[in-house]
Formats: sequence, structure tokens, C-alpha cells
Amino acid sequence: MRRRSALGVVFALAPALAAAQAAKAPTGRCSFDVKAERQGLLVKLPSGQRNAFTAGNVVARCSAQGIVLRSDSLESYGDEGRIVFIGHVDYAEPRLKLKADLLTYFQREERILAVQNVDARLPSGSTIRGPQLDFLRAIPRVRPQQQATATGRPTISLVERDAQGRAQPPVRITGNTVWLQGDSVVSSAGQVVVVRPELTATGDSLYADAGNGLLRLMRVPKIVGTRGRPFTLVGETIDLLTKNRKLERVLAKNTAEAQSEDLNLKSDSIDLRVTGDLLQRAIAWGKGRARATSTTQSIVADSIDVQLPAQRVRELHAVRRATAEAAPDTTKFRALENDRLTGDTIFALFDSVPAKDTARKPRIRETIATGNATSLQHLAPNDTSCREPAVNYVRGRQIRITFVAGMIDKVTVTDTGEVSAGVRVDPRNCGRPAAASAPGRLPLVPPSGTVDRTAPASPHSAPPVTPPATKPANPGAPALPEPKKRP
Repeated sequence: MRRRSALGVVFALAPALAAAQAAKAPTGRCSFDVKAERQGLLVKLPSGQRNAFTAGNVVARCSAQGIVLRSDSLESYGDEGRIVFIGHVDYAEPRLKLKADLLTYFQREERILAVQNVDARLPSGSTIRGPQLDFLRAIPRVRPQQQATATGRPTISLVERDAQGRAQPPVRITGNTVWLQGDSVVSSAGQVVVVRPELTATGDSLYADAGNGLLRLMRVPKIVGTRGRPFTLVGETIDLLTKNRKLERVLAKNTAEAQSEDLNLKSDSIDLRVTGDLLQRAIAWGKGRARATSTTQSIVADSIDVQLPAQRVRELHAVRRATAEAAPDTTKFRALENDRLTGDTIFALFDSVPAKDTARKPRIRETIATGNATSLQHLAPNDTSCREPAVNYVRGRQIRITFVAGMIDKVTVTDTGEVSAGVRVDPRNCGRPAAASAPGRLPLVPPSGTVDRTAPASPHSAPPVTPPATKPANPGAPALPEPKKRP
């Protein structure tokens, strides 16, 4: 074996395929030139290939592809087309920069296997850190894009840039296994954790395409908002959609549920809208209907749209077959069911609270039911000895309920040409057993009268009903005989 200078030992490590060697640039395959400080060992094999071993500031170059590999020592196996770089490995090429304790280069596959303390960086600035990375270089007519598989629970930091090209805070993805396609497509499986500046997301699997602005979590996903007032979102599938590298929408599908300090929202699908990293709007819909529950009431409808400026409930719109329920004030009576408001649509308005007052929760200020509206309300009875409530029932084209300090203050009924009616039922004979009286379960039949919409209702009374002067108060009851006059 011819001896080389201690300052530089040059090995020409031929690849396994001669044809590839003749056309290395078009095929993307490398023929390495290796230099090292210390003298190396060459072993010629029966096939004509060589095994080579050297050490001391090893530098391997593939000039045609712009690849430079540095390490403490090197082992090359000619028949296998395999080169092992050992100790303080530094790999650099136009599409990847990588450091590791050990790296194996498979020449026939143009595959790189890096293990132990892997730290890789892509051209976009995204990084991969973990115990092992399997990297496939892009080869014309074989693999148009580079591919990578990281195992052993690596962490990937995806760098996003705004419209001016400025780097934004990275999105960190951690999972048991992570796959990369090109520079922007990432998949992960096994206890996935995603950390963005405005939220933390978890799930069993993930797919992210930075080019299209999509990040999808699957199998028991959960999102927790970390800016402003916190919120959580769960569902079978959750999509995070970005525009101009800023989070814009979060869409949960199938048994979705969103929970904040002010509101709990459940439905088949929930769409959250985000502006300035804060939740601003929530939309729920689906065959299973939508349900919104606050500290004061719950609302059910085919769809619900909630306005939440700066993540504080301001307006709620419930559309189609809407029902709102709230617990009555039971300090003076005992109620077996909730107060109820129904209509084709229900609109609820909450107090506007200054942003600095973060501890106070918004209170409901007004509720409006429109289209076939009905209201069932439990009130304190006229007989103060009774523990059973009086029941107030009204119906009309529109019913408006205003609140003071979270309690009903006034009920206004509007007919706009349609029939409006109302009735109040007070308990009687309170000394009898509850089963005998049970006024709360009596059928409520509105009288054939009109609701006086000019007189305001007190907090514990229904709008007064004016019966017709020419008909008995109860048309279904038998007429009583006229009393005889005294002579």
C-alpha cells in the first residue's frame, strides 16, 4: 500500500455503480474525495473495491453535489457502498446541515442515517433535534424531494415568515416519530405535542403543510389557548389554518367541545376565529345540534354563533328551533324545572366589560326570541306561605327579556299582527300534599285575550292579561246561574 503524507491522505471512494460514477451530476449520486491528517489503511477486496479506514480531522467532499462531511474518523466499505463517519460529525449540503455523533452514508440509496445527539437544520431555518434521523437526498427521476424520518421522540421547530420575509416565533412539534417531505410537510405519530406562541395542542397524530397553512391533529386532539383568557378545544379532528403565517381559524370536527371561562360550546363541528392571537368568534353547527352553556343559562339550536371580542362573550345568536333555559330564582320558592324561552331564533346580549377587569365574567343583559316565541317563567307566588312557584306563560311573534344583575327585570311581548297570549297560574291550597297541588305541572292554556304591551312587568309578575268583557274568563267552564234579586 502506498503511504501518504501525515498532513493529508486522499482516498478516491468509488460508488458501487460505475454508470452512476460516469454521470454523477445528472443522477445526483456522489463520488467522495476524502482527506485526513493521519495515515489511513486501504484493503483491496476480491471484487476490486476497497475498504478504507482513517482518522484525524477527516474531510470528505462531493463537489458535484456541494456536500462536505467532517468527522474524527472514517470507515468505508466498498462492496456495500457504505461510509461510516465517527465522532463530531458535521454534514453540510445546500438542502441540509446536520451534526451528530455518528453518521452512515449509504451511497447506493443516497441515504444518510445520523444517530446520537442529532441536530439538523433545513434551508428555511427549521430544525430537527433527536436521537436519530434517517435522511433521503433528492435525486432527479428517483425522488423529486428530500425525505426524512426522525425517531426516538424528536422535536422539530418549524420557522414561519411573514409577508415581509421576517422570521416569526417557531412552531415546535414533538412526537414519537416524525416524517418530513421537502421543507414544509411534516407528519408525526405517538403522543404529539405542538407548541405555538398562542396555544398548545396535543394528539396522537399530526399532519402539517406549512405551504398551505394547514396543521391537522387527529385521534383525541386537544388545544389549549395560552394567551389572554384561556380556552380549550377538543374533537376527533382539529385543523389549525393560517394565513400570511398567522393563525386565523381552528376547526374541530365530530363531537367538538370548546370551553372558556365564560362559555361551554358543544356540537358536531366548532369553528373558532382568531385575530391577533386571541379568540374573537366561535361558530357551532351539526346534525347533533349545538349547545352553549354559560354561568346563567344554556341555549340549544341547530347552529350557534358567538361573538367574543378579546375572548369575552359579547353576543350569541342561536338559529333554528332555538331554546334557552335558565335556573329560576328559588330564594322564595321551590321549582322543579328551569325557566324556558323558545323561538325560531334567539339573540342574547351580554354586558360589555372593560378589558382590564379580567376577573369579572360578563353578565347577560338582554335576550330576544323571534318567530313563534314562547316564554315559561317561574315566579314567587302571591301567597307567601306557599313554597310552590307561580307560573307565567306568554307567546307572541317576539319576546324580549331584559335583566338586571343577572335577574329578569322585564318581559315584553310583540305580536306584529299575529296572535299573542299570556297566562299566570298561582298555587292554591298550599296545605295539601305537593302531589295534590303540583301547580307547576298543570297544562297551561292561554286565554283568548290580548297582552297589554304598554304596562311594564315587574320581576315577579307576567304582563297583565285583559279578558274580553263579553265572555267568561274561562270559556271551557259551564256557565253559572244568575243570582236571584231580592224583592
